[in-house]
Order: sequence, then C-alpha cells, then structure tokens
Amino acid sequence: MIRKRILAALACSIVVSALSAQEVMTKQKDGTYIVNTTTLAQDVEGYNGPTPVEIHIKKNKIVKVVPLKTQDGAKYVAMVKKHMLPSYEGVNVKKGTVPEVDGATGATFTSDAIKENIRRGVAYYLKNK
Repeated sequence: MIRKRILAALACSIVVSALSAQEVMTKQKDGTYIVNTTTLAQDVEGYNGPTPVEIHIKKNKIVKVVPLKTQDGAKYVAMVKKHMLPSYEGVNVKKGTVPEVDGATGATFTSDAIKENIRRGVAYYLKNK
C-alpha cells in the first residue's frame, strides 16, 4: 500500500512537472477564462491523489467546471460530475466567495478536494484576470 502511494506521488510529480510549462489561466477569444488547478492545488488530494479541475469563467460567472485526470475512481468522479458540479454553473464569483455546495453522497473525499480546487481556482482568477 505504501509502495503504491509512493509510486502514485512520483507519477503525479512527473505529470505536474510536465504541466508546469502550461499556463494556469488562459483567455479564450469569446472572453472565457479557463483556470487549470493542476499546479494551484497539487497538494489537495481526493480519495486517491490530486483532483485538478478546469474552471471556465465568463463575465465573472462560472460557466462550467470540468474534472481533469485523477487517480480517484471513475465512479467517484462521475458522481461528483453529475450531482455536484452543475451547482456551480452560473455562480457569480466577483465578490470573491464561492458558495458551499453539497458534495456527492458516496464521494466525500473527491467532493471535498474538488471544492478546494474550485476555491483556489476562483481566487487565482480574481487576482490575475
């Protein structure tokens, strides 16, 4: 078990190193900002490791949140994607607060980690847009 965690951590650090050259935030032609939390929240772990997301923000409102590759089980990510992430759509982030939404039942660790990724991503957006 410990060996698996060490290998997973090593693999994540390699992926993070490869993505370090990637920008944390990009702006699309239509004015949508996309914040990638891979490097912003690499210390935030879900059930089985980091749980990065892309946060799409346009005119200070979250358009959508897209989970990125993670070692958390596909089942847990699917539950979060279906039951939790739609709650963020249309949320105004201008005031710097992200509302607390209910996590997906049965995917508590993944839900909590993704919530923290979203908080960090929104904070980054507001500071750097």
